Amino acid sequence: MEKVANRSHRRQLVLWVMMMIELSLFLCVFCAEIPPREVVMDNDSNNHVRLEMNDGLVLIDNGLVEVTIENPSGFLMGIKYKEMPNVLENRNDNDNKGYWDIVWDEDAYDKLETEHVEVITQTDDLVELSFTKNWNSTNYGKTVPLNIQKRFIVRRGVPGLYMYGIFERKEDFPDANMYQIRIAFKLKEDKFRFMVVSDTIQRIMPRREDRNEHRSQILDFKEAVLLTNPSDPSLKGEVDDKYQYSTENKDNKLHGWISDDDAVGFWIITPSDEFRTGGPHKQDLTSHVGPTALSMFVSTHYTGTEISTFYKQGEAWKKVFGPVLIYLNSASPNNDHRKILWNDAKRQLSEEMESWPYNFTGSEDFPHSEQRGHVNGQLLVRDRYMVKELMQAKSAFVGLAAPGDAGSWQTEGKGYQFWTQTDNIGHFSIKNVRPGEYNLYAWVHGFIGNYKLGLNITIQPGNKIELGTLIYDPPRNGPTLWEIGVPDRTAAEFFIPEPHPQFMNSVTNDDTDKFRQYGLWERYSDIYREGDLVYTVGTSNYSRDWFFAHVPREIENNTNQPTTWQIKYNLQDVNENGTYTLRLALAAASYAEVQVEFNNPNARRPFFTTQRIGYDNAVARHGIHGLYRLYSIDVPGYRFRKGDNTVYLTQTRSLNSFVAVMYDYIRLEGPNSLVN
Repeated sequence: MEKVANRSHRRQLVLWVMMMIELSLFLCVFCAEIPPREVVMDNDSNNHVRLEMNDGLVLIDNGLVEVTIENPSGFLMGIKYKEMPNVLENRNDNDNKGYWDIVWDEDAYDKLETEHVEVITQTDDLVELSFTKNWNSTNYGKTVPLNIQKRFIVRRGVPGLYMYGIFERKEDFPDANMYQIRIAFKLKEDKFRFMVVSDTIQRIMPRREDRNEHRSQILDFKEAVLLTNPSDPSLKGEVDDKYQYSTENKDNKLHGWISDDDAVGFWIITPSDEFRTGGPHKQDLTSHVGPTALSMFVSTHYTGTEISTFYKQGEAWKKVFGPVLIYLNSASPNNDHRKILWNDAKRQLSEEMESWPYNFTGSEDFPHSEQRGHVNGQLLVRDRYMVKELMQAKSAFVGLAAPGDAGSWQTEGKGYQFWTQTDNIGHFSIKNVRPGEYNLYAWVHGFIGNYKLGLNITIQPGNKIELGTLIYDPPRNGPTLWEIGVPDRTAAEFFIPEPHPQFMNSVTNDDTDKFRQYGLWERYSDIYREGDLVYTVGTSNYSRDWFFAHVPREIENNTNQPTTWQIKYNLQDVNENGTYTLRLALAAASYAEVQVEFNNPNARRPFFTTQRIGYDNAVARHGIHGLYRLYSIDVPGYRFRKGDNTVYLTQTRSLNSFVAVMYDYIRLEGPNSLVN
């Protein structure tokens, strides 16, 4: 009996072992089907924040990143992350790794070196430092007339560094033009080669030395080079130009670089654009060869000097730029690490946007959420020549900016702006507005012109303003006789040609952002060899037959000549005693002049001229728009004929290939036919 029992026990033991083996095999297979954690988690995420200071250096360490700042200059010398002792370029001088700078008064340049450092907050969870310098008359002409605070914040559990600046001018400070304000980061050249601006703008970048005279050829301007002998042979024959990577304020929330060797990402996260200038559509730089990553706050790019950057003596001013987050992440090199790092950076951006405005900053100049206000309302459109009923302003841009004329927000460069888009029925909610005095502005896709509410809006801490229903009456004198384009403030819907094959940039090698390619202005002279553009209403198609930019014609000896475009159309009836209106909406203008004539191309004087307009350089800088302009031209009926008519648009200036305009939308209206 004892032997039988032992045999039975052994059989049960064998069965149990076999079951355990099968279960183990099942678990191994099951686990193999679970994807590994994509972003490498840091073991030191719960460490407290440590601060060390001495006469030459300041070190802040939270177990995830170790930040080194030169004391007292405030230059960011290093960020240690993972196995990388410094993600910034060690070979550069201390003032050329991570730094603020300002371009002011006739290209004077100031890297905002500070003289003092102050600990604002020091806890286990957060360290905030302020590097400061106060301007005085002994610095006249040497440094930009500003009082400077450069703030740095490191938080527990965040693999990165928050940075913001507080700049102030006293009334007695001298006149100054501050053309550009930014933060620049110079990353390790032998590591960071892959640049990411958006889901569609991503690429391996040339090295800095690839742009020298032995490896490249300068094209029509110094920013653009043709890579003739790059260190990476796959880039040979491509164009590199930093302006090809520009984007609008509203979209410029996240960009950065990836080190493929280490599967490490370096990202600039900008949760809000309230402190940027020129409104949501102002374009600016992101990253470029270096590798260089930029956080742009103020510039004249795509606007020219029409944006307000001049500060007059007697004008006090103070502004907070930022905070922005310098975020680092890592992934397993065995995975699709570029996609993983980019997606994780987008996830972090979402978290930062949900946390805005931050409640951990230590400056009273940066109001927290409870110290801000909200504005709500609904925007409708009334255009009785389209429909009799009021129309919802779908996806309209509505914003608060400094008081001014309708549309003045485009060139407003000193204050704060707060923008949102309406929903499908025109409702809008502008949240977290800093206290101050504002006007409410808007523009509506599909309608020309600018809206402005005819009263000032005062935001006080914690208040909520209900504006109710607002009605926008876009410019309109009569029924539409014909139209070209879509009122969207860009030339994107018009014909954008294929670039010359020798001037390609692979970042835009499909129809996405096709306008970013180099040399498109030259294609006009190739396509219209025998004569200028002629557009026939009812037959032509603006996406195929209307060139995206009205540029000069290139002729022999590298010279240019003015061009005249024609719009041909037929009128079955003409009211000679009535008044017609030509609406000419421009998406961009660069040192250009458009003269308009009706049915008489040989008139001694044009019927209308814009005179010389624009400094935005949108054509040369691969933009599809600059500043928006609208001209409403009243034309007496006797200028028209029953039957065939022609409008002549002459761009009269031809100093170089980039003197041009981009049209947004053109419409001819008949005389008023509505009875009030």
